[in-house]
Amino acid sequence: MSTRSGFVALIGEPNAGKSTLLNRMVGAKVSIVTHKVQTTRARIRGVAMEGDAQIVFVDTPGLFRPRRRLDRAMVAAAWGGAADADIVVLLIEAHRGRTDGVDGILEALRERAAEGQTVALAINKIDRVKAEALLALSADLNEAYPFARTFMISAERGHGVEDLRAWLAETLPEGPWLYPEDQIADLPMRMIAAEMTREKLTLRLHQELPYELTVETEKWEDRKDGSTRIDQVIYVARDGHKGIVLGHKGETAKAIGQAARAEIAEFLGRPVHLFLHVKVRPNWLEDSERYSEMGLDFRDGD
Repeated sequence: MSTRSGFVALIGEPNAGKSTLLNRMVGAKVSIVTHKVQTTRARIRGVAMEGDAQIVFVDTPGLFRPRRRLDRAMVAAAWGGAADADIVVLLIEAHRGRTDGVDGILEALRERAAEGQTVALAINKIDRVKAEALLALSADLNEAYPFARTFMISAERGHGVEDLRAWLAETLPEGPWLYPEDQIADLPMRMIAAEMTREKLTLRLHQELPYELTVETEKWEDRKDGSTRIDQVIYVARDGHKGIVLGHKGETAKAIGQAARAEIAEFLGRPVHLFLHVKVRPNWLEDSERYSEMGLDFRDGD
């Protein structure tokens, strides 16, 4: 039996559905999913098994026009992930079609895609538009770039996802598996747990604090009774933000903690005791250590 394995980079504009697709492919929640743009910061990899093939997904931050250091580092990470991949899948939202952002990505692909690199197109959220519009969009995009294959999918509902996964499996190069079969993500558990808490914060506070907070897992203790104690710090940029995260009598932080604890416990398959602490760190957006924590290169923001 010959095995196949390799890296697949999912690229696209913010909110195109990359994280939802990754979770659907892997069958477990490893990449943060929210309706707020720009939530994926680390190059989280999910591992999917398909027959004799092991597909290692690189979930890149959404590609957009960067303004701040953090944005620039995220875009550099996205293109870095795509450059290292065996296959690149460009994800586009059916109802938004060919936007200026998509044109920018196509232009960058023409310049950056490695010679001979396989690039596929996945048109997502197909349930939102009529068939004729889908076919016209597909024809237009394939004229603009020589995609190896085009897939019509709904990452949220699962339509077309199995076809895409099967094609990826047979297109990857022959070679030994890169990860143990039972390993679904190469991010340390501490980081996945921090991402889950940050997702809950983002969903709850997306109006007030879109990007001005980060979460780190400070302590992790697996106890003899089979439970895990996790201490996390929520870093905010200003004193006023601390009050927003805590909420009236600490109710907001408590609700976020409960939601995050339930999800982390489900992911780990064991009881979890989660303790959240809120600290003010004014310049964390300019702090190189925070970038390392998120799997980004601080210098990429320059």
